[in-house]
Amino acid sequence: MFTPQGPTFRELAVQALSSVEHGYDLLAPKFDHTPFRTPDSVLRSVARALGRIGPFQRGLDLCCGTGAGMDVLRTVCREQVTGVDISTGMLAVARERAARPGGPPTAWVRGDARALPFGPAFDLVVSFGAFGHFLPRELPGLFAQVHSVLRPGGRFAFPIGAPARPGSRGYWALLGFDAAMRVRNAVWRPPFVMYYRDFRLDDVRRELARAGFAVELYALPEFGCRSDGSPRCRMVVATKPGNAE
Repeated sequence: MFTPQGPTFRELAVQALSSVEHGYDLLAPKFDHTPFRTPDSVLRSVARALGRIGPFQRGLDLCCGTGAGMDVLRTVCREQVTGVDISTGMLAVARERAARPGGPPTAWVRGDARALPFGPAFDLVVSFGAFGHFLPRELPGLFAQVHSVLRPGGRFAFPIGAPARPGSRGYWALLGFDAAMRVRNAVWRPPFVMYYRDFRLDDVRRELARAGFAVELYALPEFGCRSDGSPRCRMVVATKPGNAE
């Protein structure tokens, strides 16, 4: 799961016993060498799907981390792309890896996704692999924040995988991880919120609709289908009502 350039077990333990913000500050230099980074195959698939919907003018990568999702925005946005994250360490790595010519102008902002420091300035908001850091009760506020920074007709897009089959290896792995995190947070402060199984498609669609979005689902065909014919991975596209300027 980890490359030789990735964090040691001790470094991961120290991170896991920190707050989310400080934990990612510590992990930032080696984050791209961990399985927590969104795979390039997912990023490329989302970029292709968004390319068929766009182009867009201004894009925002919500919880941008080390900036992998910013590469998606650069392929579909013409005017400017912005990354926002709560971790200064992750933003520092993102700035360094993005220091190359070409593409639209890039901005980096330290901020909390639950209190975004922007007005309605964006045509597209994306996010990759960050929703496990938000408890289910926080989704209404999070989606309201995204709604507030989109222009009329703007879109909020992100990939979501099909849940692991009960009894499968992936199912038990995720169940065990979430259980370990709940025990950790019951006995240790500050909490480290990262629950892989809490972000469920039905709940997400319901809360997006409540926030005022019109929701569409796009299959990502590169990942195939399950035995029942349903896609293994989808892109959720939530559109803010109104006409784009």
